[in-house]
Amino acid sequence: MEIRQVQSFVHVARLGSFSRAAETMGYSQSAITVQIRLLEEELGTKLFDRMGKKVSLTPQGKRFLEHANRILYEMNRTIMTMNEDRELENPLHIGTIESLCTAKFPRILSQFHTLYPKVNIQITLDSPEKLIRMMEHNELDLIYILDTPRWNKEWIKVMEAAEPIVFVASVNSEFALRKEMVLQDILGEPFFLTEKNANYRQALDQHLALGNRTLDPVLEISDTEFIIKMVERNDGLSFLPYFAVEKYIRSGRIAMLDVTDIDISMYRQIFYHKNKYKTREMSEFIRLITESENA
Repeated sequence: MEIRQVQSFVHVARLGSFSRAAETMGYSQSAITVQIRLLEEELGTKLFDRMGKKVSLTPQGKRFLEHANRILYEMNRTIMTMNEDRELENPLHIGTIESLCTAKFPRILSQFHTLYPKVNIQITLDSPEKLIRMMEHNELDLIYILDTPRWNKEWIKVMEAAEPIVFVASVNSEFALRKEMVLQDILGEPFFLTEKNANYRQALDQHLALGNRTLDPVLEISDTEFIIKMVERNDGLSFLPYFAVEKYIRSGRIAMLDVTDIDISMYRQIFYHKNKYKTREMSEFIRLITESENA
C-alpha cells in the first residue's frame, strides 16, 4: 500500500468524484482510477460504488476512510515533528468575506509576514456558503466567516465571537443627536446597504418582514468601505457589523444609532476541516487572530 494511494482514496471520498480528485491532486483521472483499483485489490474489497458519474463509499470504504485519515494524520504529524525547528515556508490559503478582510486582516497579515516572510498567503473572498463548500473540498486551509452559529461534525471550530450589527449615520445627521429611536423613525431615510445575499442584510429584511415592513435602499453594494464613505458624507444611513465601523465611530467620523426595538448579532467564526492536517502555518495564523481578539 502506497501513501499516494491512500491520499487519492481520501480525496475521492471527500469530493465524491474521481475527476475532481485528479484535478485537485494534479494527476490524470486515469492515474487516480489505477491507484484506487490497486488499493482495492490489495485490501481485497470494493471501496466505492460507481453509478454513472456518481461515486459513493461502500460500507467497507467508510470503514477504511477512518483508518486512512489516521494514517495520513500520523504521517503529516511525523513530518511536521521532524521539521519543527525549520522556518515556516509552506503556503497558506484562507477564505473570508470582504468586510472581515478589510477590517481584520491588514494588521494580522503584517504581523504574520514579519514573523514568517517565506510563507505565501492566498486569500479568497466569497460568501460563507461558498467558502464552506471550498473548505469541504480541500480548496482552502481554513475559513474566517461572519454568520449565524455554524456547526458540523466534519469541521473543527477554533474561534467564535459575537458581533453586533448596528445602524450608523453621519455625525451631522439629525439622528446622531438622538439618544434613542425606534426602527420606524429611520425607515424613510435613504439607506446604503450590502447586497441581499449578505447574511446580516437577510436578517434585517426578515425582521422587517415580520412586521409587514420593507426597506428599499438607494444603493446596494458589497464594498463596505464605500458604504461607510457615503454615510460619512451625510448622504444616508447603513446597517453594518460593528467591526467594520468601529474605528470610524471611535474617531468621530460616523455615529452609531441607538435603535431600541431591534437587536441583531452575527458570529465571527474560524473553521478548518477535521480531515485537514493543521499545519504550523495554520496554527500560527489562528494564534495571531485569537491573540488580537483578546488584546
